[in-house]
Amino acid sequence: MLSVYNWENGGLKETLELSSSCWINLADPTTAELEKVLSFSQVPRDFLTDPLDREERPRFENEDGVSLIIVHVPYPVRGEEDDESVLPYETIPMGIVLFGKSVITICSIATPVVSAFLDQIRRVCPPGEQNRFTARLLWHGAVLYLRYLRDLHAKTENLEDSLHESISNEVLLKLLTYQKSLVYFTTSLKADNILMSRIDHARQLNLTEDDHDVLDDAAVEYQQALETASIHANILNGAMDTFASLINNNLNNVMKYLTVATIFLAVPTLITSAFGMNINLPFVDDAGNPWVFWLLVAISVGISGVLGGLFYYLYKKRLF
Repeated sequence: MLSVYNWENGGLKETLELSSSCWINLADPTTAELEKVLSFSQVPRDFLTDPLDREERPRFENEDGVSLIIVHVPYPVRGEEDDESVLPYETIPMGIVLFGKSVITICSIATPVVSAFLDQIRRVCPPGEQNRFTARLLWHGAVLYLRYLRDLHAKTENLEDSLHESISNEVLLKLLTYQKSLVYFTTSLKADNILMSRIDHARQLNLTEDDHDVLDDAAVEYQQALETASIHANILNGAMDTFASLINNNLNNVMKYLTVATIFLAVPTLITSAFGMNINLPFVDDAGNPWVFWLLVAISVGISGVLGGLFYYLYKKRLF
């Protein structure tokens, strides 16, 4: 999809015409749209094709006065109807191309960074101010990281509450999807922070003091997002290890109670099996004594009662 925005009356207005000072946004573009933008901008072809590679790493390039910035931005993967085995968030490369007095953004999906940028009127500036325009785009990418990290943290805490008494793997598998998202975030943010430092020292961009200030704001947000993601990842790793141990402990408790029940059932089974063979029962004369059966039952119950008292004593002493 190709969208073009011109600066009119203090804001960005979508238009159909490409101009000398505009913002061109490409989201999952077709070949015809790429050729149209290439014909207009005359930028190197790989500057528009490289960001479409989902494995492309963040970097800064400059060629013949045209600059390319590739940054990793977050996006939600899971829809409202998707199950929780799907990753909630992932990261994807977004390219920012600076040429003449215009800016091109290109991504293989409709990234939420663009929509967030358009919604924040106070942080939008003319595309002709390329450096500030780019810094504010980057700032919105960092803010999205922080927003999604807060959402991941809230969802993780909700799942932790259900793990205390659970012996199921389902909740752990859900936590694993959040852990994967944090791995993507942490890896991408480390590369993004290196990129921010590279941009800040890039002589080809001719940054002014005001540009440095805006870029520093974005760099601070990326650093904060990296630290937050690292903290959440470490907490989640420790929590998953702890809850895995809790699940094993809960399972051991269940097995313990089943073992006790088996012992209680084994006592009468053992006694009745012994006297159920073709042998003479004790206290039985030729005429037979009908109370012998109840005597054996009483012996079984008595032994079971003694075992029950022993287990109760060990339980109260926390020895069992």
